[in-house]
Amino acid sequence: MKKKRFLGIALTAALALGSLAGCASKSEDSAGTAGKGEKITFWAPFSGADGPRMKNIVANYNKSQSKYQVDMQIIPQNDYYKTVDLSFSGQKSGPDVMIMHADQLTNYESKHLIKDITDVAEKAGIKKENYSETAWNAGAFDGKQYSVPLDIHPLILYYNKDLFKAAGLDPNKPPKTREEFVADAKKLTDSSKNQWGFVVPTLWPNQFIYPTVFFQNGGELLKDGKPNYNSPEGVEALTFLSDLIHKDKVSPENVQQDGEVTLFLQGKNAMQLNGPWMMEQWDKAGIHYGVAPVPQLGTKTQAVYANGHNFVIPAAVKDQKKLDGITDFLKYVGNNAMEWARSGQAPASKAIYEQNAEFKKMTQQPQVAKEFTYAKFAPRIANWGQISDPLWSEVNLALLGKKDPKQALDDATKKAEQVMSK
Repeated sequence: MKKKRFLGIALTAALALGSLAGCASKSEDSAGTAGKGEKITFWAPFSGADGPRMKNIVANYNKSQSKYQVDMQIIPQNDYYKTVDLSFSGQKSGPDVMIMHADQLTNYESKHLIKDITDVAEKAGIKKENYSETAWNAGAFDGKQYSVPLDIHPLILYYNKDLFKAAGLDPNKPPKTREEFVADAKKLTDSSKNQWGFVVPTLWPNQFIYPTVFFQNGGELLKDGKPNYNSPEGVEALTFLSDLIHKDKVSPENVQQDGEVTLFLQGKNAMQLNGPWMMEQWDKAGIHYGVAPVPQLGTKTQAVYANGHNFVIPAAVKDQKKLDGITDFLKYVGNNAMEWARSGQAPASKAIYEQNAEFKKMTQQPQVAKEFTYAKFAPRIANWGQISDPLWSEVNLALLGKKDPKQALDDATKKAEQVMSK
């Protein structure tokens, strides 16, 4: 899955990267319906390798019964939320059900654009206890439910087993703590060969990496509704990442966009923090890699930043037949999401990640599911994209060595406060 920019309600480039990591394409596509029954229009941004997986789920659902027919329409990810906004404003015919990222739910719920599905979900037998609590709660607002989760996609650790073995490290024992991580990175680094223990990206995916360390330090990105970027926990997290480059020297300097990916593909980057959407790229490259939960790089607790795909229903959808069809489809997906797991994702349905034997035998997906209990999403505030944009810009400057971490985060906090005061 690749990342691209998209437009939408209060979105920025950084948020676009975080929200849509994983769904890239250039053309709109649709999985049409050949059968009869109540038509359900389903929009999704799955225009990458995950698209065919969801198409198969839709096709299998349509074959499984004749009462409803789901018509899946794929919107290219860079246009997805722009198209969604046009539909909500009445300028374009909208869907009956759609995919929405966890970090977008607050934007749309706060504007009353997505439906409270508490009653229709209960009627259909879609229950909280059948899903990851973390994923389910992402769609809960004031005791009401606004989404049904498809997956959680957190940051995870990829590592090159061949490089581990060559460095005298056990290729089946990736690091679990900060101390182990830094020690392993040093052993894996040979700058004379342009080989690095952990190549620190200065841009994407720091929208996942930096918050992970911040949360592991026990920090909060927003506190009492205000930016908290320059808290001691935030400064410590950024200092740690900066030190990997400038002090520990386990990473090259001035890493450009996707530079860490290129070096991992070349066998020159021993460890990489990225998302589940990278699996297909590593597999195609033939890398002998391992997958593990993110080590506890922070100082206080285990945590990992994540996003997630969720099903939501536009508030304008009120036809009971359509609502019955939508919930019937969503219940089917929850019980039949193994096809989605084959894309590298870990479905949020317990029927898959806790009970399915095939899922448990997979290499990557069970490692992703291990992180569900302590995964954390973006702060619950509308316009998080605009509020966080200064943070990613200043983190970039600090990692490039152009600013002291404390100064960078002081500046990020001031700029974010200015955004919120407008």
